[in-house]
Amino acid sequence: MTYEEARAFLDGCNQYAGEFTLEPLKAMLEKLGNPERRLSFVHIAGTNGKGSVLAFVSTALKEAGYRVGRYISPTIFSYRERMQINETSISREEMTRLTEQIQAAGQELLAEGKSHPTTFEAETALALLWFAQQACDLVVLEVGRGGLTDATNVIDNTLVAALASISMDHMEFLGSTLGAIAEQKAGIIKPGCTVVSAAQRPEAAEVIRRKAADLDAPLVWVQPDEIRNRRRGLLQQYFDYREREDIEISLCGEYQFENAALSLEVLDALREKGYAIPEEAVRRGFRNTVWQGRFTVLSRKPLFLMDGAHNRDAAARLRECMENYLPGKKLVFIIGVLKDKEYGELVRQTVPLASGVVTVTPPDNPRALPAAELALEVKKHCSHVRVAESIEDAVDMALSLAGEEDVILAFGSLSYLGELARVVSVFV
Repeated sequence: MTYEEARAFLDGCNQYAGEFTLEPLKAMLEKLGNPERRLSFVHIAGTNGKGSVLAFVSTALKEAGYRVGRYISPTIFSYRERMQINETSISREEMTRLTEQIQAAGQELLAEGKSHPTTFEAETALALLWFAQQACDLVVLEVGRGGLTDATNVIDNTLVAALASISMDHMEFLGSTLGAIAEQKAGIIKPGCTVVSAAQRPEAAEVIRRKAADLDAPLVWVQPDEIRNRRRGLLQQYFDYREREDIEISLCGEYQFENAALSLEVLDALREKGYAIPEEAVRRGFRNTVWQGRFTVLSRKPLFLMDGAHNRDAAARLRECMENYLPGKKLVFIIGVLKDKEYGELVRQTVPLASGVVTVTPPDNPRALPAAELALEVKKHCSHVRVAESIEDAVDMALSLAGEEDVILAFGSLSYLGELARVVSVFV
């Protein structure tokens, strides 16, 4: 099997999609010797902020000397980014070798008349197998969608279940109310694990309290009032939290203060469970954390930023960032979205701040909303709209609209931001 054949096999596993159940993945893991039972986990769910929390926590643990697996989705620059150990992606060779084992296990299941895992489930099995074979001390898992029936929830050895901000997203799968969505997210809580949650809206908070109590899981809440002395910047930020002072983070955005505070609570919970995590390792880890696509600076003149805001809550946070970090600046937007997202809400909250907007179709994605269709929505809020034929075209158009002292902000689906970053590196 070549790497290309391995990718084709994994992509083809979606032909087996059916009901949302963990049984096919559990059966595959049993064929593989249940690698997940040899691992310990920090499991992260939520609507927005999961990836940033994963990055803060896993980088700090690496700095503390642990061998840390990361499992993330979606990725920006490379397919193999979704599986990392100490921030190094799985190699093509390792992925190919492990895919052969996944394929063999899948063939056995089919021969027995059992269901075959989907693409994401097969990828999850592969990641867990790799992390176990590489003897990771801890694995930090980001939920793909929801929590309760998400493939990542096949694990049992959860040390800390972390819940980032919960809001409305994926309603067609998770439910039409905040309480129903919170039920799905809180599904990652396991008996006796420590639950660490960001501050939540009352409906979601009540669900988390009840679930934690039912499973005898200690519950720790982030205290927003304890996030003090915020010093904002595009490259470095500083804040105090509880007894800690002058914590430096390299991730930009107002919401990163809350994500960092949640991450501090997760690390403290791991300390309570016996993990040696020196304070200097935490501070060094937070200072060195990199997480692309979250108000990320791509160039300075003009200032070119990208952000993966794609739902109503992220749109509100992005608008807050623009108002706090870019006051008085002329803003030019590049927007590309998926048609199954609340793009009307995203546009409504952000586009009134723009002097001009370029719409683009995220490439190679069957769920992409055509740029011309998005432009019709944008025109409700901004008359200066251009439709780009490609990512290169979008960057070129945006640069023609912005002077050296202006700001270009690309946002929407994460699926096009990796290609956009590559194009900007050539153009600017």
